[in-house]
Amino acid sequence: MHAETDAAALENAAREFVAVRPQLFGIAYRVLGSRVEAEDVIQETWLRWQNTDRGGVREPMAFLTTVTARLAISSAQSARVRRESYVGPWLPEPVDTGQDPQLGAEKAEALELAVLFLLEKTNPVERAAYVLREAFDYPYRQIAEILKTSQANARQFVSRARKHLAAERRKPVGPDEHRRLLEAFLGAARTGDMSALEDVLASDVVSYSDGGGVRGASRIPVVGRSRVARYLVAFAPRFWDGADIRWVEANGRPAVLVSAHDGTVALLSVDVSAQGVERIMWVMNPAKFDPYVASLGG
Repeated sequence: MHAETDAAALENAAREFVAVRPQLFGIAYRVLGSRVEAEDVIQETWLRWQNTDRGGVREPMAFLTTVTARLAISSAQSARVRRESYVGPWLPEPVDTGQDPQLGAEKAEALELAVLFLLEKTNPVERAAYVLREAFDYPYRQIAEILKTSQANARQFVSRARKHLAAERRKPVGPDEHRRLLEAFLGAARTGDMSALEDVLASDVVSYSDGGGVRGASRIPVVGRSRVARYLVAFAPRFWDGADIRWVEANGRPAVLVSAHDGTVALLSVDVSAQGVERIMWVMNPAKFDPYVASLGG
């Protein structure tokens, strides 16, 4: 009888956990910018939920969110050390938002690759506060409880993250204009058309290639309209010759998968403002794009 009760209790715990898992993953992923690290956090949250005296938990959602957010912050703090030794630029790991455009959140905020990339430069606690507020619409009282701080501090954390993003990023364009400029950029990049590239690039554009030391990607960012255009023209013949492209959605924005005869070689994403293409992000590390490609199926 006791075993049956334990089994029923565990089944109920699993049901409660699965119901909120998308939101938990959405929090962890936004804080970490990594699907793999977020999955590790979710697994640890589940283990703690299993081993908790759940009879004393009045609000499972609040409990699980708190555990997830705190684990994600801890993971982000240790990830910062690992990323300092990462070979070349570090870019977030893309996720397919085709099925869940908001990735478990109230709003699809703090999800674009460019935003996650910029949030990486903030303190993990500020990042978590920003994610909970902007994407999940948590009240400051609850954010303060999760972060074990005061409401005034919680507001300050969110404010700092907002200011950082505002200082580092011009206002992005809407989806249609984003797609149009990405198409124009892709066409110019594939043909090595210097003039067309300079027409679509912002004056202070930066190109980041994340190969993680695995691929022959540039290990330093390329900065400025003329330098980026020359760089793209120089590698166009060998990079695009025989390549296939596939339009996809990554992190709520249009993106392009570039494949050669031996499989995917890059996921291309851009950040676009009224000034033109601001950031070009080439995810070329197979450890980052392979899970994304697998999630697309077919």
